Amino acid sequence: MRYIDAFNHFFPHALWERVQKLDGAGKDIGRRMQGIPCIYDLDTRFKVMDEFADYQQVLSLGMPPLEAMGSGAVSSELARIGNDGQAELVERHPDRFAGFVASLAMNAPEEAAREAERAFTELGANGLQIHTNINGAPLDDDRFFPIFEMAAKHGKPVLLHPSRTASMTDYATEDKSKYEIWWTFGWPYETSAAMARLVFSGMMDKLPDLKILAHHMGAMVPYFEGRVGPGWDQLGKRTTDEDLSLVLKRLKRRPLDYFKDFYADTAVFGSRPATLCGLDFYGSDRVLFASDSPFDPEKGPGYIRDTLEVLGSLDLAKQDMEKICYRNAEKLFGLNPAD
Repeated sequence: MRYIDAFNHFFPHALWERVQKLDGAGKDIGRRMQGIPCIYDLDTRFKVMDEFADYQQVLSLGMPPLEAMGSGAVSSELARIGNDGQAELVERHPDRFAGFVASLAMNAPEEAAREAERAFTELGANGLQIHTNINGAPLDDDRFFPIFEMAAKHGKPVLLHPSRTASMTDYATEDKSKYEIWWTFGWPYETSAAMARLVFSGMMDKLPDLKILAHHMGAMVPYFEGRVGPGWDQLGKRTTDEDLSLVLKRLKRRPLDYFKDFYADTAVFGSRPATLCGLDFYGSDRVLFASDSPFDPEKGPGYIRDTLEVLGSLDLAKQDMEKICYRNAEKLFGLNPAD
């Protein structure tokens, strides 16, 4: 069986060196990256990958988002360095890396749209990685529409990655999130909220060819299908200060149908129940194998192995297993088919 790991993270050497020189870039989750050699050291990465036969990765950068690392000019510089580095890795190691998704300086939207086009036309990027908010701004802000438009124009997917820190409090009376709740529950909420904003803003009607993959098996959406479906069919019933029923009238389909159009991945920390829930919601045509490597206790192979074990434990037809493990990735990212 071929395996294409659709969502995992690595910093090219030049970008890693540049990021270490930035003020504040290493705090919080950025500091965690420094303790995981597999995310920046190629030899360590290859040792992890060698444990799995016929296994390739689609590269994306790790946290924090480029737009959180400095001004628009600084973030744009980092985007160019990162995208050039990833393209070089794919060119030098095609047996290891099936492709890459470009990262952008979303705090400089016009430059980000140009960089996206450069990544597609000059570097051969297979998609974009965009975080669920842009320094606190929602993705349906008009400033960011040309970037999604560029992805749709080139037929490349957008991979949604959650972004949230301890500064987003759990309660209004507190000044920070405790116990890493901002990560455990905050990240799935972030992704779900971003998906909802893309749906209800009408972006998916405006860009019907846009393909979006929601990290971590589509976050909260599959588990809350009843709320997303019948619940949001009643949009406005719980609100008195504005007429939200007008939103439903503007949409061409019911909300649930749009959420079904997202793609999702298997990066759920080796959870079999979450995998089953997501597969039941999205179906085998829209789920891609992904491990979120190297974020696991063994700093690399653990989540790859755990995810493959979960997939192997499912009673799936061979055709469905092939779709999840590599065929969906080939189609979504425009990769060369195995056969």
